[in-house]
Amino acid sequence: MIRQLLPVSALLLGSGLLLFAGGMHGLILPVRGAAEGFGATELGLLGTGWAVGYVAGCFYVPRIVGSVGHIRGFGVMCAFAAIAILLQALLVTPEFWIPVRAVSGFCFAGAAMIVESWLSDRASPQSRGTIFGVYTMVNLGATTAGQLAIATGDASGFLFFAVAAIVYSLALVPTALSTSESPAPLTSVRLNLPLLWRNSPVAVVAVFLVGISNGSFGTLSAVYADRVGLTLGALALFASIPVLAGALSQVPIGFASDRMDRRKVLLVVAVLAVAADLGFILLAPQDQMMNLVLVSIFGAAIFAMYPIIVAHANDHAPEGTSIQVSGGLLMVYGLGNIAGPLIAGVAMSAAGASGLFLTTIVAHVLMILYTALRIVQRAAVAEEDKGAFQMSAPARGLTPETAALAGGEQEAETLEEAMEAEEADQARSTSTDPTE
Repeated sequence: MIRQLLPVSALLLGSGLLLFAGGMHGLILPVRGAAEGFGATELGLLGTGWAVGYVAGCFYVPRIVGSVGHIRGFGVMCAFAAIAILLQALLVTPEFWIPVRAVSGFCFAGAAMIVESWLSDRASPQSRGTIFGVYTMVNLGATTAGQLAIATGDASGFLFFAVAAIVYSLALVPTALSTSESPAPLTSVRLNLPLLWRNSPVAVVAVFLVGISNGSFGTLSAVYADRVGLTLGALALFASIPVLAGALSQVPIGFASDRMDRRKVLLVVAVLAVAADLGFILLAPQDQMMNLVLVSIFGAAIFAMYPIIVAHANDHAPEGTSIQVSGGLLMVYGLGNIAGPLIAGVAMSAAGASGLFLTTIVAHVLMILYTALRIVQRAAVAEEDKGAFQMSAPARGLTPETAALAGGEQEAETLEEAMEAEEADQARSTSTDPTE
């Protein structure tokens, strides 16, 4: 394993430093914003701004990297991420923070795409699985460590803004000193909703609703924890434990989804999420332990939904189009991420802390209803036609390049061409020639 990882160690180190700073950055903003008197709607718009920037980065960063290369591109992303958090420390107003947060989202999308493209280019077919697994663990561990670091000091001052900016700057050093050649150009993504819908309607609807739910929670979980009176240490755990629970739950959930209709597994997971939603809404827990137990169940459910949906969509996709299907679904997820924090912020302004889980429960119930309808309308994929379930980090940190790193070679044909060819083959196989 060491021999496989040594050539990409600089990339993994740079990514880990970036995600550590990003975990700290993402948590300090709602904590500090709440302390400064920002409203829930304004704090929700921070998440919307991030998502807008992230989606834009997935579209436009390939052009930037095509012009200046991977090393310079990654350096620019790290530099602007550091500049963004320092600007937010200097001018603490929601009107300023929201657009600057969009800059951060753009930088994170760009940095992740560059690292994943580089790793994919360096990985051999034999080492790809190992590299992707270690990359995922590094990102999860670094993000969690950055969030938990908030509990070690005073969140009301300049300290964590400065530390995050320093770590952002350090993240560009390993790749800047690397002597490796830049890899192939980044994957360009196009969002074609009609084609994604033809491939799998339930995947499109479910991934949008997951985007609403997960985007809401990822942005406003710290605000909820603060409003119910959790300490700063408990608040950091409330934000980080769900991500780890979601990573662990993907093992049994993925095993089950490979052996039965993935939509039924998604239904069960969504019901579990609704149970956690109801726990927060009806019990309105105030003590630390009950909140942490409920949020662990919640995280185990919501952070396992995205890989189930992607696996289901790829089961229906023509051979050789998994990267494009996954990239398209990621863009739909991003649209949900844009809407979710804004909706939840308005709900929390109107209904208090429970407004967060009123938002998520609506998303999860709609997912259950539509998935159940599709189970009745469309037969499940045969076992032999299924692909393998692919574990992933929370989708908030995924890019179109993630599928290329996890899945293998770059695809030669477009999704449009593949679907048209598949439909033509089906038409030929079902037609009858009267001369025969």
